[in-house]
Amino acid sequence: MIQLTRLNNSRLAVNSDLIKYVEEAPDTVITLLSGEKLVVRETTEQVIERVRDFRRSVLIGNASAASSALESILHSYDCASLLARNAEERDRG
Repeated sequence: MIQLTRLNNSRLAVNSDLIKYVEEAPDTVITLLSGEKLVVRETTEQVIERVRDFRRSVLIGNASAASSALESILHSYDCASLLARNAEERDRG
């Protein structure tokens, strides 16, 4: 979701996945997939930047979760590897 401003200064949040296109004529008009049109104060470039920032944050969030999972797996592997090494040393004796 991205936050935008209507011409009357009221704030609204828009699901950026539902944006079909954005145009300036001269106000910025956002057309949604449903055909609904929203007129906002932000420029086309600002809308695009907010969509880009939102999508980047989603991807970074997923990357962060994946990184945490990988770290957990590697930690488990290191622990298992250490236990196996200790068992080998014990058996050698």
